Amino acid sequence: MELSTIKDAFDRVTKKQKLSSSKSQEVIDQIRQEIESALGKMQSVNNTDHELGYKTVLNELKASLLKIAPLSQMESSQKELNLALSKYGKLLEKYFNPDISKAYRNIDTDIHTLNQIIANHFYRQGLFDIGDHFLSVVGEPESAVIMKSPFLEMYQILQAMQNQNLEPALNWAATNSDKLAQSGSDIVLKLHSMQFVKILQKGSKDEALHYVRTYLSPFASTHLADIQKLMACLLWIGKLDQSPYHALLSPSNWDRLSEELKRQFCNLLGQSYNSPLSVTVAAGVQVLPPLLKFMNVMTGKKQEWQSMNQLPVPVELDHEFQYHSIFVCPVSKEQATEDNPPMLMSCGHVLCKQSILKMSKNSTKLFKCPYCPFDIDAALCRQLYF
Repeated sequence: MELSTIKDAFDRVTKKQKLSSSKSQEVIDQIRQEIESALGKMQSVNNTDHELGYKTVLNELKASLLKIAPLSQMESSQKELNLALSKYGKLLEKYFNPDISKAYRNIDTDIHTLNQIIANHFYRQGLFDIGDHFLSVVGEPESAVIMKSPFLEMYQILQAMQNQNLEPALNWAATNSDKLAQSGSDIVLKLHSMQFVKILQKGSKDEALHYVRTYLSPFASTHLADIQKLMACLLWIGKLDQSPYHALLSPSNWDRLSEELKRQFCNLLGQSYNSPLSVTVAAGVQVLPPLLKFMNVMTGKKQEWQSMNQLPVPVELDHEFQYHSIFVCPVSKEQATEDNPPMLMSCGHVLCKQSILKMSKNSTKLFKCPYCPFDIDAALCRQLYF
């Protein structure tokens, strides 16, 4: 919401600047035309009375300029521009220079875990020297070898792929083929397909056929359409760039394959594709503005903020930051929490625990489900775990 407000203010400033510039150019053009007209008249003045003629032309020019009144014409648009700029500056100061410490909460942090998260971020980005130095500075150098070893292998494979060398990637895929199959990944097929295209580019038909029989035929039962497409490429061997399948030669295919390998590599390590630290920072950037706005309203009540168990205001996060299901009680309209979990009733409908307790008078009587005619016994309700 704040970015939208800033963009609207910026658009207003831009519009005022364009109007002011256009008006200034218009006035300058008017002045130029009057001066050029005066010069033309001076050149045609009768040679017998230069002084009188020049004086008359200059007086006419002065009168014309006074009539144009350039300062008056530009004053209005410039005043509007200055006002918009002033408001925009205050808006930027409001949103980009906040005291973010107001949203800080004192919480117990496991420093060792935090150090591991930071170091992991450096290693998964390929910043091995920085990761080593960080762990050395925080006094945990012994963790470096264990943490960076798998990522060293990953970046060696990715570096080879940048040079269009698929051998390390194929060896890794062969070693982990069972695990990749269990996770539903088809990266093994993609790697072999890319290698097949490389062979086609060399123009070796026999080698290409041998590669299909050896490495691609096992996928025919599950990926028949893909295998048929690759087999059709044999008709264009040596001139694949002129074929209907020329998209297979796009450099972007290598980029996508590298990203897919990185994703599957992290998956086999039991880690997320995105760094937990980068996800946390990105989500924090989204939630910080509403929290700061809340704290500005709650000025002088920081102690209450420190003792809260839940966020005091609704915070909307983008879809990529939503990792867990959220349940909102249809009766109380409140979001489920650890203290107020979702409960499955015997009829199959779900309410939050506090709503059930309230409707059953603390489990002392039966109550009707608000969605169906079933009589519900609170004692038979079971907690749901998302």
